[in-house]
Amino acid sequence: MLKTLMLGWEFPPFISGGLGTACYGLTRAMSQFGTKIIFLLPRPVSSELSSHVKFAAVRSKQRRDERAVFKLDKIKNITFRTIRSALQPYQDAESYTETVQTSCRAVETTQNKKNSHKDTPCKPTSFRHYGDNLYHEVQRYAKLARQIGLEEDFDIIHAHDWMTYPAGIAVAEATGKPLVVHIHSTEFDRSGEHVNQMIYDIERQGFVYADNVIAVSCLTRDILINRYEISEDKISVVYNAIEHDGGFVHIPPVSKKLEKTVLFLGRITMQKGPEYFLTAAKKVLEVMDNVKFIMAGSGNLFRHTIELAARMGIGHKVFFTGFLRGENVNMAFRQADLFVMPSVSEPFGLVPLEALRNNVPVIISKQSGVAEVLTHALKVDFWDVDEIANKIISVLRHCALQHTLWEHGNFEVRRFSWKDSARQCLDIYQSTLAGV
Repeated sequence: MLKTLMLGWEFPPFISGGLGTACYGLTRAMSQFGTKIIFLLPRPVSSELSSHVKFAAVRSKQRRDERAVFKLDKIKNITFRTIRSALQPYQDAESYTETVQTSCRAVETTQNKKNSHKDTPCKPTSFRHYGDNLYHEVQRYAKLARQIGLEEDFDIIHAHDWMTYPAGIAVAEATGKPLVVHIHSTEFDRSGEHVNQMIYDIERQGFVYADNVIAVSCLTRDILINRYEISEDKISVVYNAIEHDGGFVHIPPVSKKLEKTVLFLGRITMQKGPEYFLTAAKKVLEVMDNVKFIMAGSGNLFRHTIELAARMGIGHKVFFTGFLRGENVNMAFRQADLFVMPSVSEPFGLVPLEALRNNVPVIISKQSGVAEVLTHALKVDFWDVDEIANKIISVLRHCALQHTLWEHGNFEVRRFSWKDSARQCLDIYQSTLAGV
């Protein structure tokens, strides 16, 4: 039985974006092929917060570095090991410090209440568990991961995205096991030309050190070649997929409701193009009044986007839900007549697949990985807001077009399988092991 040490930084029920969904689908499919996986996460997992999955502790004893071991009832062959860490998805230096400050204040407030002491100033360095900045925390996590790597038995290491690359390298150096790194989003996707040099350096170090690199699209592969100078021979493209779970939503009759709904669902950050969505929305509303726009998600541009909608004079037509999870996501899809993803740079993009599974037609940017594999979707350049608006109007006005897009899209998305993605990853494992 092939044994893998997998390093990630989010997994259900802790999902902030597509990486957690991808890791869940991929590991679940791998386990069905008999692969044994030890999944390392930078946080303790609480069963109280789980949604569709149940965590059960298999070792109750806490080690002195507060590592813990868990299993998932729903997936066989996977053991979760966790390290107490302040690392969180989509984190930058500022949000890391804020996270540590919040944790520190919570602990000190509890202690003060117990001891009736006055509150004292809280500094990141005063909270003993965490590094005093994001870079130090990534390195601290890598050292603890190295210790776990020396304790476990596995054949290959699989690290997801930049936060875990130093950990993957540390484990590989300590054990001599080969390393495969999986890139779901590069620093150029997240930040455009204004990259964080530290993150770029960590990413490139991971790509250079790894025996093989998995990219989620040809778009991402080209970025690795052109921006990171990684050899094309080292990179394999494995597209993401979607959970089927026994069926798809039945195709509904054409909506007769008077007011139409256009949905944006994703992180409200520069990468996802929220300003282009709002600009297109304003152009649509100049032609059609019976349309409302829902922006579901959170991110560093959340407040800015709300203010922008108000300045544009369309604030009464744009509704902000904040971050959604679970059944609330399904409710958003049930309300939507159309889903729009105007991403500036989207390595893949799982949400359009979720929309199609829920019979919602989609408009996606040509600058997305999912555009490489979807046929029955309308595709636009993210910056062409006139064309985005025209396509929105066409779908909302023409029932036949809307029905064709969701009918063919619903059938098309059924061919995306995590088993296929898992099989490709396992083939990469075998070729890596054969080459070592």
